[in-house]
Amino acid sequence: MSGLGKGVVTSSIIKILDFYGYSVLPIKFDGYLNYDCGTMNPYRHGEVFVLDDKSEVDMDFGMYERFLNRSITGDLSITGGKLFSSIITKERRGDYLGEDVQIIPHLTDEIHKQIETIAEKKKPDVFVIEVGGTVGDIENSYFIESMRQFSLKHEVVFINLTYVPSIDVVGEQKTKPAQLGFRMLLQSGIMPNFIICRSDAKLLEKTKEKLAMFSNLGKERIIDDSDVGTLYELPLYLMSQKFDKMLIKDLGLHPRGIDNAKYNAWKSRTSRIKKPGTKVTVSVVGKYTGLKDSYASIKEALIHAGAELDAGINIRWIESDNLEGKKDLPELNGSDAIIVPGGFGRRGIEGMINAIRYAREHGTPFLGICLGMQLMVIEYARNVAGMKSANSSEFNPKTKYNVIDLLESQRDIKLKGGTMRLGSWSCKLPMTDSIAYRAYGSHDIEERHRHRYEFNGKFAKALERAGLKITGITKNGSLVEFVEWSNGFGIGTQAHPELKSRFESAAPLFVGLIKEAMSRKK
Repeated sequence: MSGLGKGVVTSSIIKILDFYGYSVLPIKFDGYLNYDCGTMNPYRHGEVFVLDDKSEVDMDFGMYERFLNRSITGDLSITGGKLFSSIITKERRGDYLGEDVQIIPHLTDEIHKQIETIAEKKKPDVFVIEVGGTVGDIENSYFIESMRQFSLKHEVVFINLTYVPSIDVVGEQKTKPAQLGFRMLLQSGIMPNFIICRSDAKLLEKTKEKLAMFSNLGKERIIDDSDVGTLYELPLYLMSQKFDKMLIKDLGLHPRGIDNAKYNAWKSRTSRIKKPGTKVTVSVVGKYTGLKDSYASIKEALIHAGAELDAGINIRWIESDNLEGKKDLPELNGSDAIIVPGGFGRRGIEGMINAIRYAREHGTPFLGICLGMQLMVIEYARNVAGMKSANSSEFNPKTKYNVIDLLESQRDIKLKGGTMRLGSWSCKLPMTDSIAYRAYGSHDIEERHRHRYEFNGKFAKALERAGLKITGITKNGSLVEFVEWSNGFGIGTQAHPELKSRFESAAPLFVGLIKEAMSRKK
């Protein structure tokens, strides 16, 4: 079912194989008929993750990159929308030579071809393929059938992730949901090699025995996936159950020794998350805090920075609507740092601006990301530079001071999907005496973007005279990428630095923010 943790388990398997030095890549099947995630509401589907190559993909790709510690590409995302689009294009072109086009074999064969094309191009030792959705749903049934057929001609290991609930009244772990899910897989012609059991408490031996009996698997192949201290501990926990040895043998891979340096470094960072030193409270003021998955990369980037600095991160999620129309903001009292993340639309904007004003006036370390950077400019224009009606033309097209305006390249665009300024873009940090340069330690950087609106250069000189510092620009000098307050630690970036944060290499801006918060706390 949704939210069970398929992305974390998939990422953990990827990391385990990476520990052993195998070349491994993920593929994600998503049954929805959207071409990609670009037009999806964060409340419906969680955050939209953006890759270097401009692809807007499922948030699980963020998890893959964080575990694998490398950038991956959009062709690894296979959606129902992409498949049907390809099928219809081929049919219209006459590629099927008059055949009646059907789910089987044409759609299932199309899935095979896409995987085999990627395999020929990238040549990994192993693909770890995550089938989104729930067994038994019509949305992913053709993916499951395609994988059954795929296993007839390739070396495939099937892993069933299932749920084992504990009912307090009864006082025992119930295996019936797992049994029914397993039975539906068997009806689809698939016999799993492993069953990984998601549960609140550690899987009991009698629960393993019962599931082993019903599934014709050895008890050692019923793997516990109960709650651990941090999701980054899961690869280590799976390995403690000898899952790694069995998986490598089942895949028919040539045995290798583990990379102890990589394994121990991962283990060390994990222990720092579980037993941190200094505790830091970070308030995230956003539009979609009702669903934490809307800001999954923000959360993980803070955890990564904490692991690097040996800091425990306490995140306060604050809905920006609740800060509107207020002068005093007790909700932000006790914050060691404040972040205003990205988003779209007018709702909650004034609450975010209030939070930025609070951070500036109270000297609280602040980071504005994408929309957060734009609102940082608006707040400064209104409350410091004297442009009382300053706004973005996204929220007030008639404002006299449109300090944030639509990108020129966006003015003639009609379609919404895949048309923003997306992917990785280069940026120059000319000023060595800036928060940005101190964080990155370089004049030339690259970060990922996803936006249509940008700092309006017409107001640059007026805002700089009022004390706002422009510390990062595009290589051609046409767009503003970073702004900072003259006093205190306040920085905004048009980019999304959280998207490139990895467990083994935390995002520099997040490290800088937490380091400043820790310093002030001391």
